[in-house]
Amino acid sequence: MSNFEKYKSAFVTTFDIENENGIEELKYQSIEAWDSVGHMGLVAALEDDFGIMLDTDDIVDLSSFQKGIEILKKYNVEI
Repeated sequence: MSNFEKYKSAFVTTFDIENENGIEELKYQSIEAWDSVGHMGLVAALEDDFGIMLDTDDIVDLSSFQKGIEILKKYNVEI
């Protein structure tokens, strides 16, 4: 499984997304499941899937699907 597939899977699983169309346009609170609790679930999934620990600033900055890709690059995870 590619890193992109693992990354996308974290969103699909965490937010129980059935239709992946438009997933790359997701933003914090753009769907009901991506609230503060869902956000921390996503952070935990990303940390587990990629074997990293996100800094607090990065957790706060994780505001969209696209922003997450930028943040993971800081941890040498190429999506």
